[in-house]
Amino acid sequence: MKILILNGPNLNLLGTREPGIYGCSSFDDYLPQLRAAFPGVEIEYFQSNVEGVMIDKMQQVGFTYDGIVLNAGAYTHTSVALQDCIRSLSCPVVEVHISNVHRREEFRHKSMISCACLGVICGFGLDSYRLAVSAILIHNS
Repeated sequence: MKILILNGPNLNLLGTREPGIYGCSSFDDYLPQLRAAFPGVEIEYFQSNVEGVMIDKMQQVGFTYDGIVLNAGAYTHTSVALQDCIRSLSCPVVEVHISNVHRREEFRHKSMISCACLGVICGFGLDSYRLAVSAILIHNS
């Protein structure tokens, strides 16, 4: 079982960026815990601030991996290109947000990618990623 965790723009700053919203841990600090929770799953992690690079990565793994956990950051609210990419893949994609986007600014309430995803998880901090991996495993069983 192989799952890609794909983080988008500014998520490389987790732990320092707005800790009141995103917490004080970097994703690199959290990743060993996530992998330990799923010892039978190969979890690959990739982050990019560039939309096209994110699309390239999803196309690279989206036909051979068992799923993708995608936190597209701000691209969630603007990217038809990501939506089109997700629709083209054969593996399920779960949209993830660390914060509850519905308790934030109005522009964050609309996702351009949700309609193409298996599901959406938001508001549970970094634990949102664990919930998303669990959802992919359940979906694939």
